[in-house]
Amino acid sequence: MTTAPQPTGEPAAATLTNWAGNLAFGAARLHRPRTLDELRRLVADAPGRVRALGCGHSFSTVADTDGDLVRLDALGADPDAITVDEDARTATVPAGMRYAEAAAALDARGWALHNLASLTHITVAGAVATGTHGSGSGVPSLAAAVVGLELLTADGALRTLTREADPEVFPGAVVSLGALGIATRITLRIEPAYRVAQWVYTDVALDAVAADFAAAFELADSVSVFTRWDDGRAKLWLKQRLGAGASGPASSLLGGSLATENVHPIPGTPAERIADTTPQCGVPGPWHRRLPHFLPEGTPSVGAEIQSEWLLPREEAVRGMAALRALGDRIAAVAQVSEIRTVAADDLWLSGAYGRDTVAFHFTWVRDEAAILPVVGAIDEALAPLGARPHWGKVSTLAGRQVREAYPRFADFAALREELDPSGTFRNAYLDALLG
Repeated sequence: MTTAPQPTGEPAAATLTNWAGNLAFGAARLHRPRTLDELRRLVADAPGRVRALGCGHSFSTVADTDGDLVRLDALGADPDAITVDEDARTATVPAGMRYAEAAAALDARGWALHNLASLTHITVAGAVATGTHGSGSGVPSLAAAVVGLELLTADGALRTLTREADPEVFPGAVVSLGALGIATRITLRIEPAYRVAQWVYTDVALDAVAADFAAAFELADSVSVFTRWDDGRAKLWLKQRLGAGASGPASSLLGGSLATENVHPIPGTPAERIADTTPQCGVPGPWHRRLPHFLPEGTPSVGAEIQSEWLLPREEAVRGMAALRALGDRIAAVAQVSEIRTVAADDLWLSGAYGRDTVAFHFTWVRDEAAILPVVGAIDEALAPLGARPHWGKVSTLAGRQVREAYPRFADFAALREELDPSGTFRNAYLDALLG
């Protein structure tokens, strides 16, 4: 966010924007409740619509509202608010806590999450609600770790849903776009803490990646390919858990050479910004300081940007790559970088990886909406026939009907939303267009 949180109930400043500054929020009021009771009263007494806002790391209007905007960063953000059930191997965290704080607190107790996104500046609730993911052919999205949710509904009541007790509706309540209520606490599966090392290969050939896509993305536990699509070259990021069976790096892979010093994923980034990236060159470290691309104390990505992402069935990865290479010159003219990752299937109704192993094509654009939208539209047109699902928090031109049709359980989600929020308190313009 580009402005400090204001006291509860203050009019929302016109300069309140998302993380990258490309989107100004239209809320009438901004609240920052400091207790659960305060939040409950705020929602129950709201004169109109209410939306929860995480750290603002979204590029669509999914979190916007013309009513009351609520930030949860002051509500139980202390790491001591995390409760760990070692027997069940679960941790319950305040929904407004950032992954950076949650991960560090878990690691200090000897526990870990199965994966992290490329940056940990994002809140747990925001990432989960939009289906945000990391990378790994056998690793599902961050939301797949959720086994319990505490939701504040429109009447100010708290409702707890768990995977065990509510198997019929729970998969529809996790990736929910904030449409069902405000998540206050989230319970996650955890595992013993582990260490990770990462290596980077430069000047990798995209043709070699496409020649055996599955093998390329099984070179490590987490694999990312960064490219600009215009010259057939890429950088390859490999992140490997350390332990029995872990091997060291080869001197070359897929036509590329092993980097001997840290590099930034985005070409042309000033040298001093390389310190914002997580250590490379095989230097081992705790999972939460290696799985992301960027350190929590640094600036993630480049800051001044707009992002898009499309998630396709993994069997369409090579066709998707070919479609993007055909648009390579147009993409390179407005893209800072693009990243290819893989995500394992899950059962969450609005997850981009619902029901299918997935390949994700991510784009970091220049912050010029007029320049990028025609290119985004061309990518939408090229990838939609391959089953593309745009990331909920990023920029796409696909219409509501086109998006709905990409999710087999969308009608079930709409029915669940009607059941939990019949008054539409948590709807906004984004959801109005999506739901029809």
